[in-house]
Amino acid sequence: KPVKQEGLMLKKRKWPMKGWHKRYFLLERGILTYAKTGNDLKKGRLRGRIDVGLSVMAVKKKSLCIDLDTEDSIYHLKAKTRDLFEQWVTELRHHRMFRQNEIAMEPPERQLQSDPSSNRRVLTLLIQSSITSVCESGLLELNLLLKNMEVLHRTFSAPAINLLQVGLFGLNMCLCFGLCGWDVPDGSRPLLQQVSSESRGSIPESLSEFFDAKEYLLSGSSSENEVSDDDSYISDVSDSMSVEYCRNENGITKAILSNGNDCALKRRDRLPSSRMNESVNLWSILRSNIGKDLSKVAMPVQLNEPLNTLQRLCEEVEYSHLLDTAVNTHDPHMRMVRVYIAAFAISAYACSFTRAGGKPFNPILGETYECLRPDKGFRFIAEQVSHHPPVSACHCESKNYTFWQDVRWKNKFWGKSMEIVPMGVTHLELPGFGDRYEWSKVTSCIHNILSGQRWIEHYGEMSIKHSTTMGDVSHCKVTFLKVGSGGLNANEVEGVVTDSHGRVIHSLFGKWSEALYLGKPPSVTCIWRANPTPEDHEQYYGFTQFAIELNELEEGLKPLLPLTDTRFRPDQRLLEEGDIAGAEEQKERIEVLQRERRRVLQENSMTHSPRFFKRAEDDSWVSNGTYWDVRKDPGFSKLEFPVLW
Repeated sequence: KPVKQEGLMLKKRKWPMKGWHKRYFLLERGILTYAKTGNDLKKGRLRGRIDVGLSVMAVKKKSLCIDLDTEDSIYHLKAKTRDLFEQWVTELRHHRMFRQNEIAMEPPERQLQSDPSSNRRVLTLLIQSSITSVCESGLLELNLLLKNMEVLHRTFSAPAINLLQVGLFGLNMCLCFGLCGWDVPDGSRPLLQQVSSESRGSIPESLSEFFDAKEYLLSGSSSENEVSDDDSYISDVSDSMSVEYCRNENGITKAILSNGNDCALKRRDRLPSSRMNESVNLWSILRSNIGKDLSKVAMPVQLNEPLNTLQRLCEEVEYSHLLDTAVNTHDPHMRMVRVYIAAFAISAYACSFTRAGGKPFNPILGETYECLRPDKGFRFIAEQVSHHPPVSACHCESKNYTFWQDVRWKNKFWGKSMEIVPMGVTHLELPGFGDRYEWSKVTSCIHNILSGQRWIEHYGEMSIKHSTTMGDVSHCKVTFLKVGSGGLNANEVEGVVTDSHGRVIHSLFGKWSEALYLGKPPSVTCIWRANPTPEDHEQYYGFTQFAIELNELEEGLKPLLPLTDTRFRPDQRLLEEGDIAGAEEQKERIEVLQRERRRVLQENSMTHSPRFFKRAEDDSWVSNGTYWDVRKDPGFSKLEFPVLW
């Protein structure tokens, strides 16, 4: 009989993946129960109960995580320290073995009264772990397992042990030919774990335990019966493409790819200054502009965030790994490819969730921005190609995809809220397939402009058109739901992927601010999940880690950029540094310069010609393909650019 183990651990919420919560756990006689506190546990206010003997345990030593799969549900637990982790793992092993022996040694009369599936599940777990052992250690290990199982023949009737041996022999053959489909025979007695220390050395430390298990694509239902927890299990494939940001002793952040590679790029993890709170009488500015396009109305710099619209366009490719995943998905019918494209289109809105408090700077005509990210595998350029109407164009390319768009907005103030209506089409091409995707953005609305807590919502239908080289056309329709009364449907999206005949082949749902799921509850798979925001993001304009990096200007980068690059813009730089008065002064000066340049062009009957973009046949703006070549030779420092600031 193992000793009782109890104490606090973290438990992961399943729906909608809202992080970790403290729970008080008690492990006794192979049963793990938990509650919010120790007192709640003593009073019987349980939040859940897990039979450890009927669970498969996965241990992740690096992250101090313990996963318990009870077949009906998967529990994710986490210890605070290494010592606690090892203590819990040790005790869970002992209790699991004790509990499995207890089930195995139940007299036949009690087994008839109990659920017969429990006994079969013990055997199933053992066989499943045998399969895992085969995959990791080869068929020879399975033969050793057979010998060890023969030691336990006393608890089996003769037909049952024969069936087990025949089944494992069949499993050998199935594995050799890449097949596997084998049901546990009914009527078999449970397997008693009573292996000698000599024989145990040739099998895993615990037959149904996986160590440092990888996260595979799973699907299944869950019924944890915990108050406030949804009874669904969500598989997650998005973690495998994530980027982890680690801060070193100097406070500098560098990106660590999920495959363990250090991309050796040191980036800042916070802005030079937090947001300065200075009151602005918005009503005096907006009252005479109700129903008008606010893009032509000068706003005080206090309403801005230290980023530019061109940089905001770059934020839309933060989750470019979804495009890499789409390209590398082996799907002859391109069905899952379209799912990842849809996830990418939705992910572009995630950064706006915490950004309702400020607006980006309006780019100056001819202003440019570049973002070169070897760690993400792309290079991005943007340019303000028109002033009236204001049009921003961008182009992003990698070995897997080419992404481009030109965007113009109409901002309208309706008295309490401001509506942002985007125009233009977003284009994506996958050179490896020759396929093209096109979609338009949905409407955005910022509420409580004048008073109260500002918040943003996006609503409307996004139709993603997929055109193949063969002329086939299919669609993915994503609906951004409008918030109902009491916050109903807040941030929610729903979508379907259809084939060329209009038949639905995939269903999607989730929140543009959090995550996107494939399938229908209770069996769903997480396709994308938003990166966590920095702990103090409220003090720094609600910026994500990716946004924090966009305006960083390293000394080694300065001579490589054109003087029109956003990072040289003084008003935006001064606001980032917390100098509001200086930023306002520079903003007014830059606006005067822009009006003067426009007057000179009009007087000489001249028009502005963008430097790095050109008009396409469909009247959209596309890259002229010169930026990176000129950057390399002769270099921007040897060229003349207009004085923008």
